[in-house]
Amino acid sequence: MAQRPKNPEPRPQPRLYLITPVLSDAAGFVPALTAALAAGDVAAVLVRLAEADERTQINRVKALTATVQDAGAALLIDGHPNLVARAGADGAHVTGIDAVTEALEALKPDWVVGAGGLNSRHDAMTAAEAGCDYVMYGEIDAEGRRAPFDAVLERVSWWAEVFEAPCAAYAAALEEVAPLVEAGADFMTVGHDFGDWIWRDPAPAIAALAPHLKLPEGAL
Repeated sequence: MAQRPKNPEPRPQPRLYLITPVLSDAAGFVPALTAALAAGDVAAVLVRLAEADERTQINRVKALTATVQDAGAALLIDGHPNLVARAGADGAHVTGIDAVTEALEALKPDWVVGAGGLNSRHDAMTAAEAGCDYVMYGEIDAEGRRAPFDAVLERVSWWAEVFEAPCAAYAAALEEVAPLVEAGADFMTVGHDFGDWIWRDPAPAIAALAPHLKLPEGAL
């Protein structure tokens, strides 16, 4: 998930960033994951883990690592930066500026650190200056809340204009994809909150997304 050139012309088409359901049976999830990875240009998969002891969680990640990495995508763990090295993951996605700072200290420069839950421009700038590999806007929090979509669009547009580090934008519905692309998202993030269909039948779900990932006429 490398940095993009500053204001490239033309802007590259965004890539997919998939978020799994909360997994307790990782091996059973492999068929759906394999189908999703084969269906589109997936840059990364964020694995969400059900509560368990560390060894169980590491084994869950290991059950998915080869599937994701052999497809050319990065496997990131949602939280748990302490598991990254032992699980063979490519990095972690963490929420909140304090967690981002701690993860950067623990994982850089060898692993990816993604930043979510950045509730202010100041936090986002702090994360960028500290060396996070990307920021994510628009995700649904642990309580099921999300910022208004207009606010997400504004933040994605601001980030794309100012920073070289990539921006992942979470689309909670199909109709949100094209506006987020036009705003400047580098990665289009979708997961089970987008609709159970994306993991129940990944190939047609991702095929439905594909036309919306192309830049509209007149986009910057």
